[in-house]
Amino acid sequence: MVHLIDHPLIQAELTGLRCRNCPGPEFRQRLRRIASLMVPAVTADLTTRIVACDTPLEVTSGVQMARRVILTPILRAGLGFLDGFFDLLPDAAVAHIGLARNEETLLPEPYYIKTPPTLAECEVILLDPMLATGGSAVEAVRRLVDLGATHLRLACLVAAPEGIATFEAAWPEVPVFTTAIDRCLNDRGYILPGLGDAGDRLFGTA
Repeated sequence: MVHLIDHPLIQAELTGLRCRNCPGPEFRQRLRRIASLMVPAVTADLTTRIVACDTPLEVTSGVQMARRVILTPILRAGLGFLDGFFDLLPDAAVAHIGLARNEETLLPEPYYIKTPPTLAECEVILLDPMLATGGSAVEAVRRLVDLGATHLRLACLVAAPEGIATFEAAWPEVPVFTTAIDRCLNDRGYILPGLGDAGDRLFGTA
């Protein structure tokens, strides 16, 4: 269920993101452009329905999305993906999930969850640039499923094999879309070669 989005425009932008000298404003713009370029692949199999379309010359048939899309960034780095997805999905609703690591259990715990009330009827796209250990993504899906979500997918920028394995073991039915599968995690849980802490680089908190 892992889909590698291998496109030359995305790979060129990703190379710029990986560079340690990429300044914050450029990092944010590159991430936004990558997110927009990912949307067609992430949404390619969404369900549509046939509708009538009244052109200036005649009535024909067209398609609409069968279910509303809910974009769900995992705070805080997931916010960097949001505007790029909005560029092509302007009618999407937004849910937010904030997760923090419990320093005693080392497990992610939610500190903020706000979702639209109709999760079961919608396509939920979870946004998180880095799939490292996989713990946050696994917990985010668990919370969304508990709230009624049934149509879920995860979009990330860079994934580690360890994170993919953890996520697939917990949620084998949830597809993962990524632009890169990197080598491994280091002893601090950072992806190698990766691009550092995406949240710090997005918001200037490094």
